[in-house]
Amino acid sequence: MKIKGAPALERIDPGFGNSIKLRQYADPCRNKLPYWHIHPEVELVYVNGGSGKRHIGNQLSYYKNGDLLLIGANLPHYGFTDRLTGNKSETIVQMKEDFLGENFFEIPEMAAVKKLMQRSKMGIAFSGKTKKKVGAKVEKLMKYDPYDRLIKILSILKELATSEEYTVLNVDGFAMEIEPRDSQRINKVYDFVRANFQRQISLDEIADTVSMTEPAFCRYFKKISGKTFTQFVNEYRLVHASKLLSERPDNITDICFECGFNNFSHFNKLFKAFTGKSPSQYRNELTTIVK
Repeated sequence: MKIKGAPALERIDPGFGNSIKLRQYADPCRNKLPYWHIHPEVELVYVNGGSGKRHIGNQLSYYKNGDLLLIGANLPHYGFTDRLTGNKSETIVQMKEDFLGENFFEIPEMAAVKKLMQRSKMGIAFSGKTKKKVGAKVEKLMKYDPYDRLIKILSILKELATSEEYTVLNVDGFAMEIEPRDSQRINKVYDFVRANFQRQISLDEIADTVSMTEPAFCRYFKKISGKTFTQFVNEYRLVHASKLLSERPDNITDICFECGFNNFSHFNKLFKAFTGKSPSQYRNELTTIVK
C-alpha cells in the first residue's frame, strides 16, 4: 500500500525460542509506534480503557471504552494510543500467519480459525462481552511460559473465531502496494493532516509539502488510499468530532469549527453520511447508553 508512503516496514523479532512477539505497555502511551506502518505478522491488539482513533487500511473510526482488534498480515495501520487516549494499558500480540507450520490451519479442527485469519486481512474490531472477556485473557498472556502462552493464544483465536460481536473495518477490502522506499512521503502527508486538520489545508500546500505538483499528488494519493485527499481530511475531522461529541459537553457548533469545518450545515450533512446519525442524535444515543 502506500499509505503514508507505503507504510514503514516494521521488523518484528519474537526473540530466541519464541514464534510469538508479545509486548505490554502498562502506562498510557508507551507504545512508540505512532506512525503508519506494516508488517507480515498478524497482530492482536487490546487497549484497556480509554478512547481514541483507529486508522487501519483505508478506514478511519473512533473507539470508546477500550478496543480489541485483529489486524491481518500486511494491512497498514497507525498506532492506536497516544497521550490523550487515557487507556490503562496496551497489549500487542504478533505472529506470522504460518507460525504453527505452513499447513496447520488446513486441518479440519482449525477451519473456524482459518476463516478468522482470512477475515482479519480487512481488519476486525470486537465489541461487547467478547472485547471484555478476551481482552482480559490477552492481558494475562505475559504471565505464562512460552508453551502455555501458545495454548492460551490458540484458545483466544478460537473464541474470536466463534464470536458474533465484531465489525469488519475495511468491508471493501484494501489492496496494498508494498514499497517501503515510498513510506517517507505518505507518512509526511498523514502527519501533516494530523497536525493541521483543524484549519483549512489547500491542495497546493500539501502537494508542496511532498514536493509534487497538485495533479500528480491527487493521482498519487487516490491510488494509495482509494480516496481523494479532501475525503480523507474530512473523515479525519469527522472521527475527531465523534470523539469530542462523546467526551465533551461543548456546543455542537463549536465542535464543528474546532474540527476544521467552516460550514455547520455541511458538517451536519457529512457527519450523518459518515455515521448514519446527526451529531445531536449521535450524542444523545451515547448519553442514553451511559445512563
